[in-house]
Amino acid sequence: MAAAAVSPSSVSPDEHRLPLDVKPVHYDLTIRTDLEKLEFDGWAAIKLNVQKETTKLVFHSSGLEISDIVLHNQSANVTEKPTSQSLDPATERAIVEFPSSLQGGSTVVLQLKFQGPLTADMMGYYRSSWKNEGKEEYYSLTQFEPTAARRGFPCWDEPLLKATYSISLISRSDSVNLSNMNAVSEEAYASEDKPGDWKITRFAKSPPMSTYLVAYANGPFAHLEDSYVSPLSGTKRPLRIYATKDSIHQAQFALDIKRKVLPLYEKMFDIEYPLPKLDTLIANDYDAGAMENWGLITGRTSSFCLDPTKVGVAAQKRVASIQSHEVAHMWFGDITTMAWWDNLYLNEGFATLMGEIMMIDKIYPEWNVHSEFINDHLNRALSLDAKLSSHPIEVECPDANQINQIFDSLSYSKAASVLRMLAAYVGEEKFLHGVSIYLKEHLFGNSVSSDLWDGISKSAGHDVTTMMNTWVSKMGFPVVTVKETPKSIIVRQDRFLETGHPEEKDNQTIWQIPLFLAHVGEGGKLQVDRSIVLNEREMTIPLDTSKPYKLNSDTSSVCRVLYPPERLSQIAQEAAKKDSLFSLNDRIGLVHDVFALAKAGHAEISTALDLVNNLRKEEEEFLVWQGMRDKVNELVGVWWEDDHIHDLFCRFRRMYSPIIAKLGYDYKDDESPSIKQLRTLAVGGAAAAGDPPVVAELQKRFNHMLATGDDSGIALDLESAVYTTVVKHGGKKEYDAVKAIFENPRTPTTRQAAVGGLCYASSPELVDQTFKYILTDVKEQDYYIFFANLAFNRSTTRRMVSFLKEHYDDIYERFSKNTQLNLLISYSFKRLATEADAKDVEEFFKDKDVSKFNLVLHQTLDTIRSNAALIERSTDDVVRYLESWAQNAKM
Repeated sequence: MAAAAVSPSSVSPDEHRLPLDVKPVHYDLTIRTDLEKLEFDGWAAIKLNVQKETTKLVFHSSGLEISDIVLHNQSANVTEKPTSQSLDPATERAIVEFPSSLQGGSTVVLQLKFQGPLTADMMGYYRSSWKNEGKEEYYSLTQFEPTAARRGFPCWDEPLLKATYSISLISRSDSVNLSNMNAVSEEAYASEDKPGDWKITRFAKSPPMSTYLVAYANGPFAHLEDSYVSPLSGTKRPLRIYATKDSIHQAQFALDIKRKVLPLYEKMFDIEYPLPKLDTLIANDYDAGAMENWGLITGRTSSFCLDPTKVGVAAQKRVASIQSHEVAHMWFGDITTMAWWDNLYLNEGFATLMGEIMMIDKIYPEWNVHSEFINDHLNRALSLDAKLSSHPIEVECPDANQINQIFDSLSYSKAASVLRMLAAYVGEEKFLHGVSIYLKEHLFGNSVSSDLWDGISKSAGHDVTTMMNTWVSKMGFPVVTVKETPKSIIVRQDRFLETGHPEEKDNQTIWQIPLFLAHVGEGGKLQVDRSIVLNEREMTIPLDTSKPYKLNSDTSSVCRVLYPPERLSQIAQEAAKKDSLFSLNDRIGLVHDVFALAKAGHAEISTALDLVNNLRKEEEEFLVWQGMRDKVNELVGVWWEDDHIHDLFCRFRRMYSPIIAKLGYDYKDDESPSIKQLRTLAVGGAAAAGDPPVVAELQKRFNHMLATGDDSGIALDLESAVYTTVVKHGGKKEYDAVKAIFENPRTPTTRQAAVGGLCYASSPELVDQTFKYILTDVKEQDYYIFFANLAFNRSTTRRMVSFLKEHYDDIYERFSKNTQLNLLISYSFKRLATEADAKDVEEFFKDKDVSKFNLVLHQTLDTIRSNAALIERSTDDVVRYLESWAQNAKM
């Protein structure tokens, strides 16, 4: 806006929400994109209902120059120009005063023009680059969630303020225009100020939607097309996936997933997908993983591209779960939208549970996604929620700085875990019916938590509101401690903290915990009592403790369980049996519980390591091995600076050798996904531990590829292990070869795997080269991948810290406008493990504005101090166990 900024005092710092004087009803929006000049301009006519008398309009705008403001009062048939206009950069608000009062109950239309640059921020309306036969070219797309629609056009940028949209896009005639709705016309466009061949594409009017879901794009896109038939109405809808021509051949699998899941969602929710089409656009520069724009899903290449000639299980799972997740949002978030960002979990928790678990299980039951959830979501959520610096699922979000920070594992994974627990408690059929009731009662509207609980309560036949309110409104989760008598168990709940027993002030919450008590009944079969709820500090449950039992059957509740040592030993022995009474989910959950409790000081670390040692002898399921690998790697990451312990852990991690001896290095089409992933895990784990035969084999396969160009010996699932290993144990030849792969990858998956190689160089010269390379040649979207790998490489952990500090100002400037800054801060520091490190981090940030990452900074400091406490408490125990193990195993 061509006006002076207002003084900070003109808008109260506590006034984070827009005034409700007016409500937008409809936007007529025209955007003109110039990809040659990398800029855009546009004009809007915004129909507003005046809620109460006012002389000014306050709306959002950021980075735009606004001009030609006119207000047409339809009720009074009067057109006015503003008497003043100003911009408050701190709140990203435009304030426009008019000479006459706008009367409550009247209707007005705000008309204005705007223009701005197509930045590389990966937020707002921005540019993305791609290589067209070696030449860098650009296209444009939007990313408006959570608060960046205001960077694309002036608007009332809050989710509650839904409106309809009629969007028109003006562009070069040889490009493709996309938006939320279907195109209804396209014709030549003559522009006096823009010579050349232009066109205008007009799109159908949308249903009411929030600003953050508005989407449009312009570029040289190619597409694949399919369709599905609605099982509810018989309507046939077109489905497309768009990408640049160099990537479109890898998009078929994502399109197939979309075609499969859409009719299943309609039947699951008994609500038809309401738009006339659903597109997906694959972007080369993208901040998040993907985005659920209504009718136009967007996401990065690694989220949607899959090489049809060389398929890996991990890549398949990633593409399927992300595409399904985003399609789930068409209902959770798009049709029904949270009223404010404090209820973000109503979008993300549901899309995670429905999209990545319930739906994927229907089309790929062999993937065991219900069990994988425990590793990928439940454990990730509990790891963060065990910190004093955690936050509730339903968290206060007063401003954009806080909103951007809550897109974390609590809003996604903990929310999904709590919903999964509720589904297990009331039964999945009643849960899904309750969800359908909730959606139908809020179609095209907004909702809050109580609306969801009301829907599920109606379906379940009893009130779940009291139970669920605590789970979403309070931070943390419980540990259930078990004591035994011959005829009963006494269970007590306390808040679980990674640092051990909480102080009284941090232990006030009483959760309602479904205990899912599994016990041996008649005939020696395991029975599960789903009715018992621990809703007080302590309770006694009648039980014959001479027989096997286990709380939290199938790892369904959001808690840890602490048994007496003798009982834990019995459960572990039973879990290790080939024909165990306990399920796959039970075994996965047991691994995570024992490690978490040991790290918090409730047991010795040696107890957890011994559980791994016992389970590995008979365990054949990939997901149990994945849990064990991840937990052991966490310990390796704590003692990374202790050379002796690191060497002992390397020997301990060579327990993968029997798996490799059995499965080999080559993948077969008729193998189960579990076998394929177990092979990947074993080879990767042994290689990371420096197992000489494994290192030699991976080097041989890589050298064969270099000599012949034949990469058939390097399966897609093994690329990461191969590239990391050959550079770590090699030199400049291997480094340069992996760098060439990174710059010209066969697939996005290959590109990410090559990052590991570039970050695990051993020689100081090659390490220097990688750090310089980040500053000069790495795209912003890939920074966090480099930071993560460099931080987790013990040879470069402290160098990564120094790099962040040295280039902090530049990094802050480049990433403070999107969501990656939180990741860069976390990855740079969270591997540190001394109190001196924590104080050093605090000292570094004490004079800096940390408002955009204050949550993750506190969580990182908690992690550092937790690591330091664990080292002080458990080093002797770890050394004793690992030395004894190595001697007995002769390793």
